[in-house]
Amino acid sequence: MTTTPAQAARGELATTFAGELIGPDDTGYDDARALYNAMIDKRPALIARCSGPDDVAAAIGFARAHDLPLAIRGGGHNGGGLGSVDDGVVADLSLLKTISVDPDTRTVRVGGGCLWGEVDAATHEHGLAVPSGVISTTGVGGLTLGGGLGHLTRRHGLTIDNLLSADVVLADGQRVTASTDENTDLFWAIRGGGGNFGVVTEFGFRAHPVTTVVGGPTFWALEDTEQVLAAYREFLPVTPRNVTGFFVFHTVPPGPPFPEEIHLRKVCGIVWCIDATDEEAEQAMAPMLAAAPPLMHGAGRMPFPALNTMFDGLYPPGDQWYWRADFVNEIPDEAIARNAEWNDRMPTWKSASHIYPIDGAAHDVGPEDTP
Repeated sequence: MTTTPAQAARGELATTFAGELIGPDDTGYDDARALYNAMIDKRPALIARCSGPDDVAAAIGFARAHDLPLAIRGGGHNGGGLGSVDDGVVADLSLLKTISVDPDTRTVRVGGGCLWGEVDAATHEHGLAVPSGVISTTGVGGLTLGGGLGHLTRRHGLTIDNLLSADVVLADGQRVTASTDENTDLFWAIRGGGGNFGVVTEFGFRAHPVTTVVGGPTFWALEDTEQVLAAYREFLPVTPRNVTGFFVFHTVPPGPPFPEEIHLRKVCGIVWCIDATDEEAEQAMAPMLAAAPPLMHGAGRMPFPALNTMFDGLYPPGDQWYWRADFVNEIPDEAIARNAEWNDRMPTWKSASHIYPIDGAAHDVGPEDTP
């Protein structure tokens, strides 16, 4: 009788593996293998739910010894499903949930299995925030190691620009710390250099004083795209760093808090995040509000974590997603016209296009400082 990888793991790791070993025959297998993007339906031979660095090293060693492909799962949010693998081993970090905030040094230690919503909640208690993304269910590991752009990028940089250290398990099972003081080559590589350098089990971040912001969407009719996006093109480069707004093309969701008269209407818009007083925020948004009459101006004062959860319900786990992205240095008139044309053809009300600013503090880092 052929021994399955799950059976072999239970035999070989029984006395040393402190987490959970899950195979295809186990009751919780389908829940354990599910990813954020339901379009990805991979069937690992073994899911090793790790409780700490020793378990991670054991899972890597088992995969290597049995010549099995290995995937690392943090939050499971990766659009392409890179957190799983068919017929191989998944090192699942979801049990690594520790978060420690030091308000005096404005630093945060975060386990490799945490989600950004959990980090936001912990740092907000101390009036702090770590620059992250725009959806709170995103995993810390994937977003950080991929660069990490979001609401705070213009003022405080990318997530990798705020990474101070990382505890890493290497392919041979060694456990090392990477920072500007030790294993500096590894520290450079993991800050946006792609995968396969090791498994980060804990991150150390710099946090910033952020409590409440003026945030939320302003929507204009899709027919006003040419005026609004042309105005945004001129507005953003001269706007102070504490003012961020990413440009969107959406169909208005059919429910609150959106007015019923614009439900399912295709729109262009800006999702704001302004770290300023209400009066300063209104002054900052005024040039865009003058570009064309908005259908809805929904920006208001809110805790920063509330802004990061605003779109969680629109983009829940379990939907089928397909994402594409590119970098552009300019938005010429032709691009504005094409965006208006193609975003009028969005096939579902969850289809969308976003234009994220990557300027301000993100450019304070030298071109050779990170990959």
